[in-house]
Amino acid sequence: MEKEQNQNTVKNTSEEKENKETISEETTKNSEKENNDKEQPIEESPEEKILKLEDKLARTFAEMENQRRRFEKEKEDAYEYGGFAFAREALNLIDNLERSKQILLNDESLKNSKALNKTLEHFDIINKDLISIFTKNNIKPIESLNKKLDPNLHQAMMEIEDDLKEPGTIIQEIQKGFTIKDRLLRPSLVGVAKKTENKAKKDEKNKENLEKK
Repeated sequence: MEKEQNQNTVKNTSEEKENKETISEETTKNSEKENNDKEQPIEESPEEKILKLEDKLARTFAEMENQRRRFEKEKEDAYEYGGFAFAREALNLIDNLERSKQILLNDESLKNSKALNKTLEHFDIINKDLISIFTKNNIKPIESLNKKLDPNLHQAMMEIEDDLKEPGTIIQEIQKGFTIKDRLLRPSLVGVAKKTENKAKKDEKNKENLEKK
């Protein structure tokens, strides 16, 4: 009897072991199958591949077109405005001519002399030639006198009392401005008109300023 019980116990233990080994093998196989499934990429259909290629090709062509446009713009700017810095420096020639002219005009010893008149004539000829050369290269002077102040073209340096002109009208040009093509090369430095202040109000304002101090 005891022997039969021992045999049954050994048999049950052996069966349990076999069951465990079977379960372990199945688990391992399932795990390997899952890993294989994960490693294998999902195969795309020919239609999907074509669509992806078409999209990639369209993006490439768009980028090439953008680069071509940028290159054309840079080339155009280099051609049109490549001499921008040189042109601005060249304006000093006109400024120096004008300064020299004013110095001679203010020299009392030269006033009304033939030498002065002849010199001024030559200055005017040189100035006109310079303006002509600049104009041929699309560098043009800005019209200022009797124009309304335009912040895009003019820079107001002072206000001048003048009841005959509308406030904001340019009545003095201190330094001539120029444009190159459609760009501002340098602004005109100008003086603009303003209404004459009432003397009584002006004195009262000055008195208030003194009292504040």
